[in-house]
This record gives sequence, structure tokens and C-alpha cells, in this order.
Amino acid sequence: MSAVEQYARAHIVTDADILAEEQDAVPVILRYDPEIDPRSVRVRLPGREAHEWTFSRSLLEQGLRAPAGSGEIRVWPCGRVQAVVEFHSAQGVSVVQFETKALMRFLRRTYLAAAPARR
Repeated sequence: MSAVEQYARAHIVTDADILAEEQDAVPVILRYDPEIDPRSVRVRLPGREAHEWTFSRSLLEQGLRAPAGSGEIRVWPCGRVQAVVEFHSAQGVSVVQFETKALMRFLRRTYLAAAPARR
């Protein structure tokens, strides 16, 4: 079993973005380490004070098909090619929009990393 780290481009949605024509994508790090916790994934957002959330891999998978949430995290599909992940913390709410294919690719890699090695 090996860890998975994938960089993805995402849009952090803010009130100001609603008025903007196009927002710039930022690099987000998706991580999975089956040796630390085989049921969880981590998402790290950029910034001066980088924020990282750990949540259930199954929540991410469920949220790509229909709205799902648990605790501080909400995930839902947004049209046919995007998904939204909403992170709640004491500092507020971060809403991040991903391309669904990037999250699906990451999930596939996590299942491959967690699969027992065949000889």
C-alpha cells in the first residue's frame, strides 16, 4: 500500500467571485495515506495559513453523485462536470469548486493504493 498525492486545480468561491467574470484556479493538494487512515482523504487549500481538512473517502465519493455531508464537510455535484466541496471551520466557510474528473481520478488512485498487492 502506498500514499497518493495529487495536485488539482480548483476555484475557491467567494462573494466577490459572484461579480467577477472569471476566477483564477488555485492549486489544491489531495492526499490519501492508507497507512495513516485507509478510510479518509485530506484536502489542503493554499494560502498564508494553509488549511487542511480530513474526511471520509466515502463522503467524497457519495457527494459526486448526490449532495452529501458530515460534520464540517459538504460535497455535491454542480452540473455535469463540476463538484463543490464546502469546508466549515471556526474561521468561516470555504467553498471550493473542482472538476469532477480530477476528483474521480484521485478516488480511483486511492482504491488502487489501498488494494492488496497481488503476486
